[in-house]
Amino acid sequence: MSSGQPVFVEPTKVERVFNRFFGFLVGIGLGPVNSYLLQVRGRKSGRIYSTPVHLLKFKSTCFLVAPRGRTQWVRNAEATGEVSLKRGRAIREFRLRAVADTERPEILKAYLDTFESTVQRYFPMPAGSPVESFLSVAAYYPVFELRLR
Repeated sequence: MSSGQPVFVEPTKVERVFNRFFGFLVGIGLGPVNSYLLQVRGRKSGRIYSTPVHLLKFKSTCFLVAPRGRTQWVRNAEATGEVSLKRGRAIREFRLRAVADTERPEILKAYLDTFESTVQRYFPMPAGSPVESFLSVAAYYPVFELRLR
């Protein structure tokens, strides 16, 4: 990774409060259609942690993108290889495939273009930028392909 790009963008206190509230709403089935409550087992504690996420459907495949970088949920997901997505009463379990850096640019572009209003601040280029502009930053944004368990 090149210097200047953080490995993880820590949420502010306001963002933490908003995430809890938004996670609650998504957990009971409210909120945008592609928002889910991601549940993942802690790699050290074994406890289940939850955070709201946007699920990207791109080329008939579902992807999780971590716009803040290598967050705790990313590290836990890498350790366990699986996550659950909850929306209302429905919970679906998935195995994960980490997407290689070389495969990420078009997925990152689709993610930013789709969820611009909530994730633009985490990307150095504006939504609508060409795929080539994501080549130099692809390594900073973990991406996982979801496969039903």
